[in-house]
Amino acid sequence: MSTEQKHLTVTRTVDVAPKDVFAVLTLPARHHEFDGSGMVRNADDTERITAAGEKFVMNMHAEFMGGDYRTHNFVTAYDENKMVGWKPAPEENGAAPAGPLGWEWLYELTPQGSDATEVSLTYSWSDVTDPELLKQVHFPAIPQEDLEESLNLLAAAVTKD
Repeated sequence: MSTEQKHLTVTRTVDVAPKDVFAVLTLPARHHEFDGSGMVRNADDTERITAAGEKFVMNMHAEFMGGDYRTHNFVTAYDENKMVGWKPAPEENGAAPAGPLGWEWLYELTPQGSDATEVSLTYSWSDVTDPELLKQVHFPAIPQEDLEESLNLLAAAVTKD
């Protein structure tokens, strides 16, 4: 991977309509079902995402983050049945962050007929500018294989409903 690259994108087609995929993606209580990294435990906020500018909180676990932690997710993109995205920011010493730290998760949905959807997941770190954070975190912190597994798990989650 080029050192200039600032994002990873993976794509998969699932055999359900975009509205069904969007329904799962916009419900934080279901995010643990399609997390290919294994870091998402559960959501503190269980209300459906309905607009850009909202925030939801997730309980997470990763050894490289020191074990259990909470992250605040700032919704950056929302276009019903087409796109949803957020930028996370972990809590520091139990305090809510002022804003996101620069990496983003973006799901884009493209209809493929009436009962199939192409789902693209982009993990971008292009807005990470803090030199200290760039020293601490080797981007991409989540490998492409985990993103691909996220789409596999999402496909399973949306087809079981």
